[in-house]
Amino acid sequence: MKKDLLSIQDLTKEDIHALIERAIELKKLGRRAEKTLAGYVLGLMFDKASTRTRVSLESAMLKLGGHTIFLSKSDTQMSREETVADTARVLSRYIDVLAIRTYSHESVEEMARYAEIPIINALTDLYHPCQVLSDLMTVRERKGSLERLKIAWIGDGNNVAHSWIKAADILGFELALSCPSGYQPLSKVLEGSGPNVRLLNDPRDAASYADVINTDVWTSMGQEAQRVQRTKDFKDFQVNQAMIRTAKPDVIVMHCLPAHRGEEITSDVLDGPNSVVFDQAENKLYIHQAVIEKMVINKV
Repeated sequence: MKKDLLSIQDLTKEDIHALIERAIELKKLGRRAEKTLAGYVLGLMFDKASTRTRVSLESAMLKLGGHTIFLSKSDTQMSREETVADTARVLSRYIDVLAIRTYSHESVEEMARYAEIPIINALTDLYHPCQVLSDLMTVRERKGSLERLKIAWIGDGNNVAHSWIKAADILGFELALSCPSGYQPLSKVLEGSGPNVRLLNDPRDAASYADVINTDVWTSMGQEAQRVQRTKDFKDFQVNQAMIRTAKPDVIVMHCLPAHRGEEITSDVLDGPNSVVFDQAENKLYIHQAVIEKMVINKV
């Protein structure tokens, strides 16, 4: 039976730990890794611009012996009103796994309903599961464990924040989120979370004694018309040196990139000794390798 990865909830605690450990193993092996994906084809269907996600997915397949086919929606018959269901059925005859990066989470769910191949959510407006898996891998590398940690999320209650919330629900670490009024995570995402997930008004309270401080852009793709207003509303939520000083001395600072330097994070923090943002970016490659292996050959 096929297994999709549409959100972190599609994974168990054991799945998450196994994927991270496999990704760490693949990172250590580098070019010596067995070509476990030889003969397999990954389709990439992207409606949103991408640097890290697209390149890391393509590299993940190539480095393990597989191949990729990039599909822009405008270049497919979906641009001429072919249904998602028909497209899913056809693509299932050609490729082994499909990663989708788009706006509507419902469209990814619909593709998964009709596809006979595994579907990977490479980002929707609701969730970004692979990003948070690579973030968790980075935390595991730096902190040695994902237990008994305080993770702070500062800024927009967006798709990455949503995936962090669901990861905290599964793994049990403390997650303190501070978002401006009107920009908190969706209530349907928070529903069912335990006391380890907290919403705090003051970002300094969220960052206080944190092991990890995480942030993202204030204006995501598709929100460009809101940028002026968002910049005003988020002005007190910048991750800067003053905020870093409230956290633990060995705090690590994370950002999924691209960053708007001088807005949500200052350059001296992004480039500073506490920053692990480029480790995060690198780790997308290895998490994607582990995820694809799990999806197509149940390697993990």
